[in-house]
Amino acid sequence: MNDDGPKDDGPNELTIGRLARRTGMSVRTIRYWSDLGVLPPVGRSPGGYRLYDAESVARLELVRTLRELGLGLDDVRRVLAGESSVAEVAAVHVAALDARIRALKVSRAVLSSVAKRDSTTEETALMNRLARLSADERRRIIEDFMEEVFGGLDIDDELRGRLRHASIDLPDDPTPDQVDAWIELAELLQDPEFRAGMRTMMRLNSPLPGTGEAAPGASIWFARQVVQVVGEARERGVEPTGPEAARIIHDLFGDADPAEVLLRLEAGSAAGAVRYRQLVARVRGREPQPSHTEEFAWLVTALGAERVG
Repeated sequence: MNDDGPKDDGPNELTIGRLARRTGMSVRTIRYWSDLGVLPPVGRSPGGYRLYDAESVARLELVRTLRELGLGLDDVRRVLAGESSVAEVAAVHVAALDARIRALKVSRAVLSSVAKRDSTTEETALMNRLARLSADERRRIIEDFMEEVFGGLDIDDELRGRLRHASIDLPDDPTPDQVDAWIELAELLQDPEFRAGMRTMMRLNSPLPGTGEAAPGASIWFARQVVQVVGEARERGVEPTGPEAARIIHDLFGDADPAEVLLRLEAGSAAGAVRYRQLVARVRGREPQPSHTEEFAWLVTALGAERVG
């Protein structure tokens, strides 16, 4: 039967054809929704044609809006039946869309990293797995790393707090750069060689046994004063092998053996401490701090000159 129906329906009655023309929707779609019970007709004409009214127009507009927003027909039926409000259904779909958006962002970040790194199939699979770890799984990687690096060491309380309790996790809505940084950081944290190097660095920066006090020059990688003093010396053109450099080294480290201070400095460099700090900053969404490569190079030369002298 053709649901377009006769042209002489009453002024308050609309055949499916007239409803389609008024709303700009196809007869086929309206018939489909009507058959599903989403848009039931208000009656039938003497010839058996489906009839609708003004409320049907409003109902149809609502159905179309909800469908365009991505709601399924079951949700639409519940809203129309009064079993759920539009707000309740919308809230559920917002949460689902947020989760989907986050997943898409992760996928985009992984694909960007794959393209940038020219990754192999195996590397791509690993990156995808690391990027999609749950929050608990990411936390376990970090806690396992922290335990292996710090476990049993008598580290300065302030330094321990800064390193152990600082958040190193992805936010709920990470940027592609944060995901990329997390992938690299997660690989680094699980690298046995990196862990051993960081353990060595932290051991050399721990307080002297039985004293509770750090050795002169300990925590060199975390001392802003060192970078600042060396930076100012470089700006003044101080040569790292000259007498003024020797005075600066003494002011910074007192009577500490330059060879021991140099050992701590080189341990951090060998461990990859700078890269670790840069990746942590990026995961947190912050601009990475300068690596101060020139300052540390000056310091290495100055300490080396003092050791020889």
